[in-house]
Amino acid sequence: MGEVVLAAKVCHVPSMYLSELPGKHHGCRAAAIAGHKEIGRRARELGADTAVVFDVHWLVNSGYHVNNGEHFSGVYTSNELPHFIKDMVYHYPGCPELGQLIAEEANAAGVRTLSHNIPSLELEYGTLVPMRYMHMDVPAAEKLKVISIAAWCAWHRLEDSFTFGAAVRRAIEKSDRKVLVLASGSLSHRFSDDREAEANIHNWTREFDKQVDMHVVKLWREGRFKEFCSMLPDYAEHCFGEGKMHDTAMLLGLLGGPDYNKPVEVLTEPFGSSGTGQINAIFPL
Repeated sequence: MGEVVLAAKVCHVPSMYLSELPGKHHGCRAAAIAGHKEIGRRARELGADTAVVFDVHWLVNSGYHVNNGEHFSGVYTSNELPHFIKDMVYHYPGCPELGQLIAEEANAAGVRTLSHNIPSLELEYGTLVPMRYMHMDVPAAEKLKVISIAAWCAWHRLEDSFTFGAAVRRAIEKSDRKVLVLASGSLSHRFSDDREAEANIHNWTREFDKQVDMHVVKLWREGRFKEFCSMLPDYAEHCFGEGKMHDTAMLLGLLGGPDYNKPVEVLTEPFGSSGTGQINAIFPL
């Protein structure tokens, strides 16, 4: 019987890759990278063999979509921010069987879902960035199999994403996989206007967003998810939630929705990045 061995909300800011490179921003995201490495370490220690990523950089306009390719390999440059992420090499095995099972379980729950084993369907950086650091210095034989799920759901209901997340949990438990589940997306996501972008690379755009993010993290630390789930639609709207925060809804659906009440462990304290709010946090099972 399969199981979720670890669940987390993680950042995927492109400045993490920039942090690796020589220059004025070298080392600027050391804490975020360390958080990713620790999540990867703990997941392997718990026996994880597969990672399922709710990726808010995969935009879909209709339906729910699972990228369950046989393998993923390539050289990635961001169309959005090519001066931050360029020529990033990646190689990961896929897990088509679990991806197909997720789609079947979600469809049975009334959420229209399609799974895709298409070699030309590539991964987005919401998956590639956390996988990079969670696999850094790890032998090839210990690489996690990767499934990426679209979480930039442009015309979808958050309620359906809660239902979808619960279906993912059921699919995993029907499989033979030990799974790390990641909601890959930000807290608030109001990017700084272009003329302020350089100055705000390590800040929030608005104090309002920062203060709401800090309140949200306080609720998470205290396990107050009934309150958080109630505020999530307004939070996503008024603080410009990345991908409308469908990744977070999926993660909480997987964990039990408003009934989830475990205090979250923050590995990387909230930080500003190009105007947005970011965090790495483990949601206990």
